[in-house]
Amino acid sequence: MPIALIVLAAGQGTRMNSDLPKVLHPLAGVPLVAHAMAAGAALEPEQVIVVAGHGAGAVTKAVAAINPEARIAIQSEQKGTAHAVAQAAPLLEGFMGDALVLYGDTPFIRPETLDAMLAARRDHAVVVLGFEAATPGRYGRLITAGGLLERIVEAKDATDAELAVTLCNSGVICADSETLLNLISDVGTQNASGEYYLTDIIAIARARGLSATVVTCPEAETLGINTRAELAAAEALFQARARALAQEDGVTLVNPDSIILAQDTAIGRDAVVQGPVVFGPGVTVESGATIRPFSHLEGCHVSQGAVVGPFARLRPGAELAEDVHIGNFVEIKNTIVDQGAKINHLSYIGDAHIGEASNIGAGTITCNYDGVFKHHTDIGARVFIGSNTMLVAPVRIGDEAMTGSGSVITADVPEGALAVARARQAVKPGLARRFFEKLRAAKAAQKG
Repeated sequence: MPIALIVLAAGQGTRMNSDLPKVLHPLAGVPLVAHAMAAGAALEPEQVIVVAGHGAGAVTKAVAAINPEARIAIQSEQKGTAHAVAQAAPLLEGFMGDALVLYGDTPFIRPETLDAMLAARRDHAVVVLGFEAATPGRYGRLITAGGLLERIVEAKDATDAELAVTLCNSGVICADSETLLNLISDVGTQNASGEYYLTDIIAIARARGLSATVVTCPEAETLGINTRAELAAAEALFQARARALAQEDGVTLVNPDSIILAQDTAIGRDAVVQGPVVFGPGVTVESGATIRPFSHLEGCHVSQGAVVGPFARLRPGAELAEDVHIGNFVEIKNTIVDQGAKINHLSYIGDAHIGEASNIGAGTITCNYDGVFKHHTDIGARVFIGSNTMLVAPVRIGDEAMTGSGSVITADVPEGALAVARARQAVKPGLARRFFEKLRAAKAAQKG
């Protein structure tokens, strides 16, 4: 059965006290909405529709970066969850399959849970995801009878008997898309909030003789983000889970509480990460690599046996081959570093290719930016770049060539050649002593 994913992301999130739409606040290095989209993507949906409202322009841009094929429906007025889902109706025209409603501020729903909902949909018209709440509070209550879900009651509309129910509503719903939209068309606003509740479709379905059921999951999986404090708690929960999973997969984490992982961080077995280390999005570290403390990695690939840090920064486009060494206070950006090359300290290497077994001396800089354009530096295999060399791109250093320390290289260096580009040293006997004597006399005259 084809699946359409509908992600509700229109709310302002007033309790976040932010100009940024709630669903764009970052969790594990990516916007909150990316987590919901990732869970749904595991089901290989035929359509992905994100319902945007507050900050729709920014949400649209972020969604396009996550999934360029996702489409946007606009909820210009926030009139409730049923009204939000109804905005997706024009985009679902002609679609024959199940629709699954997720929430952009609920990041921990697992694909396995969604699979269970789809399995239950084979026997029921509507499936709701529920959980047993330790403290039900403001959650909507799931009222069941005879093994079927009869209705969902919002806490503010519930009786004392209904408030005693601990089986609560997560908001996630699955139904045939045509049935879902048909049920929504009958939803009214006769409730304490005067809004169109998506939850009302259960009572409407049962009144029509359609069956509804509940699939349950742990309460932590349904955690929604409404405040900065909840966002911080969600980050802590994600990090604890991600670290534990990495350790189960054979990764050694030294000082694990100081290691920050992103949603998509991939670390191979027998890799060693010595915290504190921050992983931004898009990082892959292969088996046997070592990441030393105080390093920051983003959008990069570290191959087997490579060593990074301490105090190293790998920016997007950094590709480290096997046994590469990147040392302290080295920054690499958009650069391929071939096997066995070493850049051990105090260097910036950007928009470059470093050949196999080359050694880049301390203080080397690829001068890649002219104020308008970025330019490429190509360093061959087994090259020795002397300390404090400035490589003014575009420039190429041939295999087994060498640059003298302190050189400013502005032209290509042929294979096997030595390039030295610095002024000849001049020594003036006694000049320093006479210079300082003159300065001291001038200072004394000022005081006098």
